[in-house]
Amino acid sequence: MPSTSRAMPIVLAAVLIDTIGFGIVMPVFPTLLRHLGHIDLEAATRVAGYMLVAFALAQFVAGPVLGNFSDRYGRRPVLIASMLAFGIDYALMAVAPTLAWLFVGRIVAGIAGAVYGPAGSVIADVTPPERRSAAFGYISAAFGIGFVIGPAIGGLLAGFGPRAPFIAAALLALGNAAVMAVAMPETHARENRRAFHWRDAHIVGAFKPLFAIRIAAPLIAACFFYQLSHMVYPATWAFWATIRFQWSPSAIGWSLAYIGLVMAVMQAAVVGPVIARIGDRRALVIGLAADALGFVLFAFIAAGWQAYAIMPIAALSGFVGPAVNGLLSRMAGPERQGALQGGMGSLNSVATIISPLLMTQVLAAGVTHGFVGAAFLLAAGLAFLALIIVVWKVLDRVPAAPGTIAEA
Repeated sequence: MPSTSRAMPIVLAAVLIDTIGFGIVMPVFPTLLRHLGHIDLEAATRVAGYMLVAFALAQFVAGPVLGNFSDRYGRRPVLIASMLAFGIDYALMAVAPTLAWLFVGRIVAGIAGAVYGPAGSVIADVTPPERRSAAFGYISAAFGIGFVIGPAIGGLLAGFGPRAPFIAAALLALGNAAVMAVAMPETHARENRRAFHWRDAHIVGAFKPLFAIRIAAPLIAACFFYQLSHMVYPATWAFWATIRFQWSPSAIGWSLAYIGLVMAVMQAAVVGPVIARIGDRRALVIGLAADALGFVLFAFIAAGWQAYAIMPIAALSGFVGPAVNGLLSRMAGPERQGALQGGMGSLNSVATIISPLLMTQVLAAGVTHGFVGAAFLLAAGLAFLALIIVVWKVLDRVPAAPGTIAEA
């Protein structure tokens, strides 16, 4: 079906818009929560943590369901329905009269925003097997670009009021749904569809592939602690910057865009060549060490410009993801790659559920006791724990040269 080539840019736009929608509201969240709840900034920080947990939990549960729906009914209707729900939900959140309304809106946004499974399925449908790895990279690129654009747009729109970013997110999603309805072809052939069963659309089985890779357990544990630590940015940055430096929503938006830009440049221009030169093991150690150091520095800085200066150091943590994937791929063998990536995706979702709640509560407690950097210090401890596990349990089991790693 030659027309399916049109599907790829449209579905990548869906991923981009989903990421923009998540990031666009971050700069105004502190202001909006305080306004709707009539609460102070410390209380708003705690509420934001609960909302992030609800959002992540909704995505964690909805992901397998949407993926199975797309196998049964096709990719196109699932993606259109998701973007329609996403757009309508953000429009309703733009006029939310209470915190409870906004809370429900974040749950619905999490469900509607779980588009990565169907989006990845479209990529697989239209791409030959030998080119799928490069094609899946486009989804990561769309995510990275969205994380840069979203907070920047949110910061700019904050000048029109704390609800303006929600309206913009709604318009983007509804526009993308309209384009899908008009121009996106179905990529999943009818003869390849299978019946939908609720017993298949659950999250418990996602971890089973990991249990079979016994030697990978320490590395998986280290990766989990790293993921827990890294969620400190989306969970607390806006509140931490507001409390520590009295930054405006616009300033927060630009700082988040800068973080995304530095990380995107690191991923695009530095990570690949460096790992190719020094290998996965050394790159992993450097990435975790830089991560821990960056968090410690953020915990104790006294001026806003220092945050900008530290970020290039912290961005060296960009080595961690590719290095872990490289090592685990060698451990798993070619017959387990898909199952491994699915399990690691679920592991990341668990971290996304736990960490925002943990980080926001620690930030709020730190403010109460006069130490605003408490959340970053906790993140540093988690990253350092990951580094200890890697050095103690992983490095001596992994050969320096690429090759198959036997199970232990």
